[in-house]
This record gives sequence, structure tokens and C-alpha cells, in this order.
Amino acid sequence: MQIGELVTRIFIWTALAAYWATLVLFTVGGNSSRRRSWARLSWTLGCGALWLHVAAAFHVYHHWSHAAAVEHTAAETAAVVGINWGGGIWFNYLLLAVWTIDAAWWWIAPASYEHRDKRITIAVHGFLAFMVFNAVVVFETGLLRIAGITAVLLLTAIWLANHNTGRDHH
Repeated sequence: MQIGELVTRIFIWTALAAYWATLVLFTVGGNSSRRRSWARLSWTLGCGALWLHVAAAFHVYHHWSHAAAVEHTAAETAAVVGINWGGGIWFNYLLLAVWTIDAAWWWIAPASYEHRDKRITIAVHGFLAFMVFNAVVVFETGLLRIAGITAVLLLTAIWLANHNTGRDHH
């Protein structure tokens, strides 16, 4: 494995680990200010690592070419689902935008963020969960797919266990 590929992978693994850590912090541990601070830090770290992953991928794999990224996305989509479509790159851009706006909102106006309409939180986390699931379960293979499935199942179990206790969640 070349250093550029390793760096690109380390950044996405960091983003995913921070994303999952944030979800666990949202799900367990009550609603203390300390838990919220750790969750916000983890959320921001994950967002920053995703930006670094995208920058590394564009540098290493696509040579800063959007067209090359579209072609790569189309080839991967064709290999996995049989449709030669590069439009998924726009979902990745949307992921960056949604996560960045959400993290910025949490830092700029934390009271507003924490009291926002729950439908916004559901939409943000639903979209991110959809993207992460596709990245680690649908488009990955081997041990990474197994790790992704395991993480999804563990997070679901944690959420269900805590949801059934009646705790107030983010």
C-alpha cells in the first residue's frame, strides 16, 4: 500500500470512528454538559477528518479532477450495483456540506443547535447514516464490510437498549 492510499484510509477511518463515537455519546450517558462537549468535539473531529479524506482522495486518486472523481464513482457504482452512474459524487459533496454546517452550527450557536426541531436532527443523522452504511457495508468488502456491519449492529443495539429506557436523546 502506498503512503497516499494509507493516509487517505487513515482519514476516513478517523472520520468513521469519530462519527460512531459521537453516536454512542448521543445514545448513552445522559445529557450532561461534559457528554455534549465530548460529542461536539468528536463530531467536529469526524467532519474535519472527512474533509482531509476527500482532499487526500482528490490528490492521490483523482489528481484534483472532478471529472476523474465522477468516472471513479461511476466505475465503483457499476461494479457494485451494475449501474454506470457517477452522480453519487454529488451525494459525497452533500455529505461534506451537511456535516460541516451541522458541526459549525453546534459551535456557533450551541443553545440553538441543542434545542432545534428534532426533525432536523433526524434528517441530518438519517442522511449521514445512509451514507456511512453505503460506504462501509454496500461498497466495502472483506474485513472492512464485516467491521461496518458489526458497527451498525452494535450501534443499533445500543440505541434500542437506551431508547427502551425512555432516555431523552439528542
